[in-house]
Amino acid sequence: MANGNINVSVENIFPLIKKFLYSDHEIFLRELISNATDATQKLKHLTRIGEAKIDIGNPQIEVKINKDNKTLHIIDQGIGMTEDEVKKYINEVTFSGAEEFLEKYKDKDSKDAGIIGHFGLGFYSAFMVAHKVEIFTKSWKDAPAVHWSCEGTTEFTLEETDKKTDRGTEIILHINDDEKEFLEDHRISELLNKYNKFMPVPIKFGTKEKELPKAEDAKEDEEPKKVTVDNIINNPNPAWTKQPADLEDKDYKDFYRELYPMQFEEPLFHIHLNVDYPFNLTGILYFPKMTQELAAQKDKIQLYQNQVFVTDNVEGIVPEFLTMLRGVIDSPDIPLNVSRSYLQSDGAVKKISSYISRKVADKLNSLFNNNREEFEQKWNDIKVVIEYGMLTEDKFFEKAQKFALYPTVDDSYLTFDELKEKIEKTQTDKDDKLVILYASDKEAQHTYIESAKDKGYEVLLLDSPIVSHLIQKIETENENKVSFVRVDSDHIDNLIKKDEDKVSKLDEKQKETLKKEFEEVVPKEKYTVQLEDMDSSAMPLMITQPEFMRRMKEMRQTGGGGGMFGMGNMPEMYNLVVNTNHPLIEDILNTKTKKKKQRLINQSLDLALLSQNLLKGEAMTKFIKRSFEMVK
Repeated sequence: MANGNINVSVENIFPLIKKFLYSDHEIFLRELISNATDATQKLKHLTRIGEAKIDIGNPQIEVKINKDNKTLHIIDQGIGMTEDEVKKYINEVTFSGAEEFLEKYKDKDSKDAGIIGHFGLGFYSAFMVAHKVEIFTKSWKDAPAVHWSCEGTTEFTLEETDKKTDRGTEIILHINDDEKEFLEDHRISELLNKYNKFMPVPIKFGTKEKELPKAEDAKEDEEPKKVTVDNIINNPNPAWTKQPADLEDKDYKDFYRELYPMQFEEPLFHIHLNVDYPFNLTGILYFPKMTQELAAQKDKIQLYQNQVFVTDNVEGIVPEFLTMLRGVIDSPDIPLNVSRSYLQSDGAVKKISSYISRKVADKLNSLFNNNREEFEQKWNDIKVVIEYGMLTEDKFFEKAQKFALYPTVDDSYLTFDELKEKIEKTQTDKDDKLVILYASDKEAQHTYIESAKDKGYEVLLLDSPIVSHLIQKIETENENKVSFVRVDSDHIDNLIKKDEDKVSKLDEKQKETLKKEFEEVVPKEKYTVQLEDMDSSAMPLMITQPEFMRRMKEMRQTGGGGGMFGMGNMPEMYNLVVNTNHPLIEDILNTKTKKKKQRLINQSLDLALLSQNLLKGEAMTKFIKRSFEMVK
């Protein structure tokens, strides 16, 4: 038997492991099973190339709990180790920069789970939960089995043993008293499903009962026979590891249900990623039906490294707008244990992010070109992702010009180029700017939509939560030759100004009197009275909110532009547009008694507010009471 010291340059590295990795100590199982998988895959490779001339059968990894001994066992049938290899790979641990690390963190608490990856501590993560770790291992070569043991110090024992005669490695963790959760079946099962659900080597955890199919001549009430079989917790050949040509639509849907067993709606469509240059990446992304809540959609994509689960927080790896999708991304070029800041600055990761964005854009364009009708039917369920991408990724914005749709209030769908061509003649104003009218709520803005349609104008329906940001970007990209204006931001003649002379029934003195009389009744802190010479058939009074102010407020609410103008703290302000050519306004002007005049103004104002769903509370109560009095 040999005794010795593990070759580390910092003697108290074990307390460091326990202290700094404690916040994420469950990953020890992921690390040990990853090592077991590597050992199995290496043996398979050696047999494939003919170096190992042995029959390896169907190797698997087994995880066992022994509650009596308070031990957790991870057993593989892989390549195994000789005594010299144990010395090399277990004892001579190289901690590059370990002194630097110690100096930096000795007086601090750390949440960085990336320490293992930085310092090659995969195996030693076992000491986060165990006070003693043993290894029984036998190499595939003709060499005796060996037993290694360490009790959480730099001292170890290493000896030949007869205990393990099978090829492979068994690691035994003597679990700490304060880590007894890792001796519970449900906890280990939870971790295996979280981190190892798609590992490429079958993982056995106990056994289960399986019903055998009934014989053809079996009686109807005959109980099916049951057999005990290995409980294999993982799918070693998940869909993303296969070629797209080998999969059908049903396979993709079945895999979606495997990923999200509690998700009952089927995805709208999928995108299969498969690239081997200039980096390796595979995966499947799914477009689910989207809600209007951006934050609620995130953290549904699972990141793997060689089928080992890493995280479902993929920001910095996947473009931000695509974090609302679901699915799997697997790349050996992404380290298992790194900090978020490292990922965001890593060159390979940036290339991966750019590739995914391009691939998604190409897929969307293909879907649009191959079946536009179906794409239009799905638009409302996917538009949030596409619009978010257009807003945040310039290259995606460029590609999206081919397939991004702009729905109208009449349920037709136009690309931006189609829209411009359709409205160019009718909706270009006197300054040669193309004015795009839109509504955000067909019901609430119905009156304004109808006024625009009466003029022969096209009205879009843009109702996503980020529309204010997006139209700002589109205006900028079009060098301010295009302007988006919501239909209720002014009366229709002011939305698209033409070189037309307006005729008013009132002279300037009458207008001045009328404005003063309205301002005496209407709260100045909330409304600006605006006299306009409109058609006599148009509404007598309209409530509008200036486009700029409303847009800045909306941008403020969803994060962005409004803050710089202080719009977030400003009260709601509206324009009260008075149609000087409407008979009712003429009647108000000619009413002799002040009380009746003010009652007419109040009633007209309340009707305008009611049309905008702005009449609430006490004001609504007074309006109803006044209305009943007027119809007595």
